[in-house]
Amino acid sequence: MLVQRKPDLTYADVTPKRLYMGRRNFLLGLLATSGAVAGWRKLPEWLAGRGTGSVPVPLEGVVKWPGSTSEPETPIEKTTHWNNFYEFGTDKTDPAVNARNFQVSPWSISVEGEVAKPRTFTMEEILKLAPLEERIYRHRCVEAWSIVVPWIGFPLNVLAKLVEPTSKARFVAFQSFYDSRQMLSSGQAGIEFPYVEGLRLDEALHPLALLCVGMYGETLPNQDGAPVRMVIPWKYGFKSIKSIVKIRFVKYQPQTSWNLENPREYGFYSNVNPHVDHPRWSQATERRIGPGLGLFNRRIPTLMFNGYGDQVASMYAGMDLRKYF
Repeated sequence: MLVQRKPDLTYADVTPKRLYMGRRNFLLGLLATSGAVAGWRKLPEWLAGRGTGSVPVPLEGVVKWPGSTSEPETPIEKTTHWNNFYEFGTDKTDPAVNARNFQVSPWSISVEGEVAKPRTFTMEEILKLAPLEERIYRHRCVEAWSIVVPWIGFPLNVLAKLVEPTSKARFVAFQSFYDSRQMLSSGQAGIEFPYVEGLRLDEALHPLALLCVGMYGETLPNQDGAPVRMVIPWKYGFKSIKSIVKIRFVKYQPQTSWNLENPREYGFYSNVNPHVDHPRWSQATERRIGPGLGLFNRRIPTLMFNGYGDQVASMYAGMDLRKYF
């Protein structure tokens, strides 16, 4: 016997066409707006035309570093077009446009101070100091966003051994290249130039502290700190100074650009610490920059020392990390 069952849905349950079309049009509009925003961000680069500066070239003989993270890499388009480099602009899309005429050859780094053998290294010499390793590091920025990048370089301690720091050396000071003819003035950028940074000696000599010469299989793009920069993965991104021209081993804690500008917000150590908030926002979570629109990327918990605590925490044993932030 066939039993007729009352249907679960009736015409009353049908979504009105105007509402369906409204939602559909909203989603289409959102996608169109997203495309328009992406195009608008690219507009200055399109208008600027072809650059005349240095361009990345492939690096040969790079070996994979076994300690790399297995997390998905941030697309190169994001890391080269959404970054900080105040010498070339204060908006994250500025450096890709304004650094396109930056010439980084010839280049040299002076290493001096409390060392037995001060010397100047050319970039050609630096590239031959040690085997180049591709290290996929997490990179956390103080603005609460993060990336995963395949950096290429070798530990700074390789270079340090060649100059032989003396017993008086307790800190390492770094200085970036600065040329007022092609970069912003200090007044325009809001921080003093040349950009300076510093590390405690044990931090600088830690195996994770990378003297970086490339990314994604190539030499560094101008906007990402060509031709040589530091990458310190357990600290906030502004500690990883770009376009280095001078390294000094010194007795006393050196000044650093952002600490000079605003010591309340930017401490000397600047270790990634989810328990110490920036005065204007929380550091407890971060937004990982990846494929698609960053607006929709989920927030994830920020890890102490950016997840490298098992390797670096011992350097800060007994320190009040809320005071020495």
